[in-house]
Amino acid sequence: MNHAPPATAINLPDALALGPPRADNLAVPVFAHGTLEVELYAPSGVDPQQPHDRDEAYVVARGTATFVDDGTRSSVEPGAFIFVAAGRPHRFESMSADFAVWVLFYGPVGGEGESAGLPR
Repeated sequence: MNHAPPATAINLPDALALGPPRADNLAVPVFAHGTLEVELYAPSGVDPQQPHDRDEAYVVARGTATFVDDGTRSSVEPGAFIFVAAGRPHRFESMSADFAVWVLFYGPVGGEGESAGLPR
């Protein structure tokens, strides 16, 4: 017997309608299963986030921004994928007015360890 949860799909407009975020969170929770937590993050002006205690991945849903990681700046646009290891300082800058990213937190506190890097 299959005990997998049913598939879940949420479109960007439906996720945006769940906001704004609670006072204790910068993003809007959208989905959770096991260690996976999915949120929608739409910073405006200054991105105040601090390093997180778990690994996370972002997928840009709309708009453009500059992603800053340890002084390295990368332009991001819809469809861009970003991985950030647990504890690593990072932020978004120069965000367009419509900027929004899906945020996926997963794994144990402290992260899963070494990254496998880029596919070969």
